[in-house]
Amino acid sequence: MSESGHSQPGMYGQGRRRRRRRGERDGPPGQNLSGPSRDREYQPRERRDGSEDPPGPLIQKTPIILAKPPSERAKPPQNVPVSGAPLLEKPIMLMKARDEGGKPGTPPEVAAQSSGPGPSKVEREGQRPTQPVYQIQNRGMGASASGNAVDPMVGQSKLLHPEKMKHSIKLVDDQMNWCDSAMEYLRDQTDMLVVGVIGLQGTGKSTVMSLLSANTPEEDQRSYVFRPQSQEIKERGGNQSTGIDFFITQERVIFLDTQPILSPFILDHVINNDRKLPPEYNLPHTYVEMQSLQIAAFLFTVCHVVIVVQDWFTDINLYRFLQTAEMLKPSTPSASHDSAGSSGSDDGAEYYPHIVFLQNKSRREDFCPRNVKNMHTVVDKLMAYSHLKYKGTLSMLDCNIFPGLAQEYLDTEVNMFLLPVQENDGEDNLNKTGTYPLFSLLPGYRGHPTFSTMVSKLRSQILAMPRCQLSHTILTEKNWFHYAARIWDGVKKSSALSEYSRLLC
Repeated sequence: MSESGHSQPGMYGQGRRRRRRRGERDGPPGQNLSGPSRDREYQPRERRDGSEDPPGPLIQKTPIILAKPPSERAKPPQNVPVSGAPLLEKPIMLMKARDEGGKPGTPPEVAAQSSGPGPSKVEREGQRPTQPVYQIQNRGMGASASGNAVDPMVGQSKLLHPEKMKHSIKLVDDQMNWCDSAMEYLRDQTDMLVVGVIGLQGTGKSTVMSLLSANTPEEDQRSYVFRPQSQEIKERGGNQSTGIDFFITQERVIFLDTQPILSPFILDHVINNDRKLPPEYNLPHTYVEMQSLQIAAFLFTVCHVVIVVQDWFTDINLYRFLQTAEMLKPSTPSASHDSAGSSGSDDGAEYYPHIVFLQNKSRREDFCPRNVKNMHTVVDKLMAYSHLKYKGTLSMLDCNIFPGLAQEYLDTEVNMFLLPVQENDGEDNLNKTGTYPLFSLLPGYRGHPTFSTMVSKLRSQILAMPRCQLSHTILTEKNWFHYAARIWDGVKKSSALSEYSRLLC
């Protein structure tokens, strides 16, 4: 009883007995105090896997309940439709970046909870594609190039043919400086053919290159891609082309038209205009000859095919000039050389182009089989000690120009082709044979196919030329442009040309 007269509930009765029993259970380990056999020793129970219980008391882990934050719990579901039908939520894929995220083994729910109530990074960026998306970066993409998705119509429009050139542009200007305007027409592909041309003044180089590239004989010459000489320039004895002109077709054939070599008009222009010559050239004619050798040596290094145009057969000085340009040609750079003027490799892998001798404005007598055989023999003897590929890749006998003529007729067939004089449209300049009315209706004897047919056969032969490797690596169009720029810079600074000019002076 307490001082107030009331009994304390915890002293006697059922509550006291409960505390006593709880204290009896807290006895020393190993004794069983509940039951009749209190003195029997405790034996640990074996588990199914063969292990025994730990000797100490069992400790239970506190369960962790994952719940949403209160701010999100209060929000009503937004994906439930008005009609009350359950709406399937779109599954959200949680992706962990390499440089972010928690420790390995973290549950995805915990990772989602740690990101906070705002939208996660994956939800902001959207689902990442499992495969790479290739975007075509080119001119005219506009705003579509900055987006993550690529419009298929825009991609298909960029796979069309490249832009077609309508006229030639400058690769080397009249001051012998390199121009970069041709870079925008080039692509990153290796299937290309480079064709250059050299020749004396007035031989028809620009006309031939225009007919081989994009024009036909029936078109007006004023619309040719390489503008030929006008009548006024012919009367003044001038030349139309200056430097090196560039044109590329949609078949990825690069044509290089050059100014005439050893031009008397350029020499007269240098003398009369008091043009200041470089210090290494003392005389005007030495300067003009060195310009011609630079152009020829450049073409021998960067072209697959070089066409040598003549309008009569033949000039011995032209072959001497070709052999000099071959001697001064820069060596093919190997994989271990960085400069174009360095010596080439010693394994004999020096590059030399294919040479085609084109006899333009040929007469009817030039197509006589006997004269054709004599011309082949002369060229073969003049080029006997040259490393240039002047035979074996072009044949007039394969074009059916001389029907009935056996292949063994030409013992030493060189790369020579004859083009007749271009006849005027709508005019027949051939002489009529005979005076009888029956023979007057027949055309005269031509001795060769028409000019259009000959141009078509020549184009087929040129485009079928072997495309040898220009450098130690396979070049794309853009790589060829940079390679040609480096070769041109090396040709202008060549010590061999400087030494040759000193000998001429």
